[in-house]
Amino acid sequence: MTTGAGEKLRFREMLSYGCGDFAAVLYWITAIRFLPYFYTEIYGLSAAALGNLMLFSRVWDGINDPLVGMWADRNRSRWGRYRPFILFGCVPFGVTAVLAFTTPQFGENGKLIWAYATYNAFMMLSTVVNIPYTSLLGVISANPAERTRLASVKFSFAYASGLGVSAALLHMAGVLGEGRSPQFGWQATLAIFGLVATGFYLIAFVGTRERVQPTAEERVSIWKDLKILAANKPWVVLLVTSLIWSVAQSLRTSICAHYFKYFVHNGSTEGTCTVFGREFSLDGVIAFFFTASGVAALAGMVAGGFVAARVGKKGYFIFSYGVGSACALAFYFVDPTRLELLIISEVVGSLLGSPAAMLAWAMFADTADYGEWHWNRRTTALIFSVSALCMKVGDAIGAKVSLEMLDRAGFVANQAPSEAVREVLRMLMSVYPVVVGAVSLGVFLLYPLSERRVKQIAADLAQRRAARNGGGGGS
Repeated sequence: MTTGAGEKLRFREMLSYGCGDFAAVLYWITAIRFLPYFYTEIYGLSAAALGNLMLFSRVWDGINDPLVGMWADRNRSRWGRYRPFILFGCVPFGVTAVLAFTTPQFGENGKLIWAYATYNAFMMLSTVVNIPYTSLLGVISANPAERTRLASVKFSFAYASGLGVSAALLHMAGVLGEGRSPQFGWQATLAIFGLVATGFYLIAFVGTRERVQPTAEERVSIWKDLKILAANKPWVVLLVTSLIWSVAQSLRTSICAHYFKYFVHNGSTEGTCTVFGREFSLDGVIAFFFTASGVAALAGMVAGGFVAARVGKKGYFIFSYGVGSACALAFYFVDPTRLELLIISEVVGSLLGSPAAMLAWAMFADTADYGEWHWNRRTTALIFSVSALCMKVGDAIGAKVSLEMLDRAGFVANQAPSEAVREVLRMLMSVYPVVVGAVSLGVFLLYPLSERRVKQIAADLAQRRAARNGGGGGS
């Protein structure tokens, strides 16, 4: 049964779908926030080698996204198009996550080869599971308002997961590695994350259904699908916006832990910092910062779903992205010893800026509707996969630029930073991502789908599906 343009989803199914993003973000936040730190501080790679690894691996992984997307769009099974990828991919995905955080006793070249092999396997399995999972957003319901609610639930689970990782990972790695080694602590932590993520992925598989079927099921060549995609103006605008946005985000997230160690703590792991009257170690400060940001982001995401339903996605995206991004400027002007002010700025930015991600993915689902409405061809997974590709390329560019700038400034792991290194860290946490983000927001102003037009497209598609099925309202 296909949900019509006015039907509502059960909240239980929304929660089940959200569980998939809880699982995905256990890995994703670990990878983007802590894997660069792990590779330089625990594993022993140089910043330059790490930058090359991130650039190659994320671009290579991005190439796989549309391949998996086209595979999923053409898949047929008793479980649907997209859900089987979750079922059969979640266990191998967890295994590769543990391997990526395993430190073998190899020489320098051997360790680099291991890092390339395991990180690429980890990211490729992420694609195989998460592209089809994300594509479910476009086929669980045909109702644009319900999809926005679903995206809100999805990202609420994502931010809750990110909050858990931010609060617990460093502490867990320290406790589990105590008496053995830091390397074992990280490996054991990822094994626990893998077990939890697998359970949550299975909940998403069992608790969701694919309802929206294309209005036409004729065989279409991959080349024609790509031509239709390139002609989809709303999607192209949103894609370019997201690509540049990902660069802006990655400039910051890829060096955030380094910022605290080498800018706030001046390269030392000893001593403490006072935050709101309490003493914290370096790991404690990093965990507190990410946790406070995560709590605020979760609150913003929950509220964002209600606000978007009242004010519309496009205008709310502009506000959320613009104001949230601008809060990073505090990291340029505020003295690093004033940690309370930096944390407050981050909390405000996360609270106001977190809905932007949810709104972007909901709008990608709207562009899938637009493509089907205009060309009578639905390419949901292709739209989401190519969008994910560009975001990963953006992440790779941002990480490569950040780490290359650190390397050129003379960064050496576990040594006191020079003033050049400190200045680069300050700019990467503040001015650079805000400037790049402003360019991204300027592109988004060209996005042509208003809320009214999205609703009309959804109503037209509902009528086509009803006519195709003899007035039965769907299939």
